[in-house]
Amino acid sequence: MNFSSRDNLVAISALCVAMLLWASSFIALKFAFDSYSPMFVIWARMIIACGCFLFFSRQFMRFSYKKGDWKLLLVMCLLEPCLYFVLEAQALLNTSASQAGTITALLPLLIAGAAYFIVDERVTRRQLQGFGIAFIGVLWLSFSSEANESAPNPLWGNFLEFLAMCCAALYSVLLKRFSVRYSAVFLSAFPAVCGAIFFLPFQFFLPVPDVIEWRGLWSIIYLGTCVTLGAYLCYNYAISRIPVTTAGAFGNLIPVFTVVLAWLILGEELTMIQIAACMMVGIGVIISQWQPKVQTSL
Repeated sequence: MNFSSRDNLVAISALCVAMLLWASSFIALKFAFDSYSPMFVIWARMIIACGCFLFFSRQFMRFSYKKGDWKLLLVMCLLEPCLYFVLEAQALLNTSASQAGTITALLPLLIAGAAYFIVDERVTRRQLQGFGIAFIGVLWLSFSSEANESAPNPLWGNFLEFLAMCCAALYSVLLKRFSVRYSAVFLSAFPAVCGAIFFLPFQFFLPVPDVIEWRGLWSIIYLGTCVTLGAYLCYNYAISRIPVTTAGAFGNLIPVFTVVLAWLILGEELTMIQIAACMMVGIGVIISQWQPKVQTSL
């Protein structure tokens, strides 16, 4: 499908904004989890996002429903936000924001694999080679990580973040399938509503906060508005206009943004071994995205 240069520019700009916002979510979640229970944080951000989506009610109804869509729509929502946020919340309780952000470098490769099996998009040997290199880099990063105050169990946390990326990859492929007939607003708001319902029962088993922690509260508001609303709208808009594997490649920006933000805001540092592992992940991703003139498909 051909797009005008303006359409490409808008889609690329939207993807860059989405990646920056998602990278900042690792920082905001760290702040929020310092003050409130992870399940409360996730539910509260869903409620805030649902309130924001009320301003887009007209756009929400722009879709062309086909019989049986509800099944895959619910599967999509179960993957993200439900399972994705549970896994990411537990990951950030065990690993650092910068390491969790680095794991997201695997997302483009996971999307490519999911697209191959689900929507029959071509996966090249070069992409598989890149995936293997990047995966070794992630394992190296995880096993070389030492426990500290911000990362008490980095190996377990990085594994949970990897599982979260698997959910995100499947979500992206299903999202691409529905983007032809459903508006970006619907595909952003519907998962937020499902997430609010999914995480509601957990609130009955949590203690009621007796003190308002303002840094945590503002972090939740930021997550609900800028991330859950803004990032998903930008991403869903872009993915409706460009191939899912192309959009997924922009996930490479998340670890870069996250490491910089974690250094600027949280004061996190990476050892030389971890930096080398991050570079290995980056090399694997670059190899997977390199497009030679002649490709051999599997």
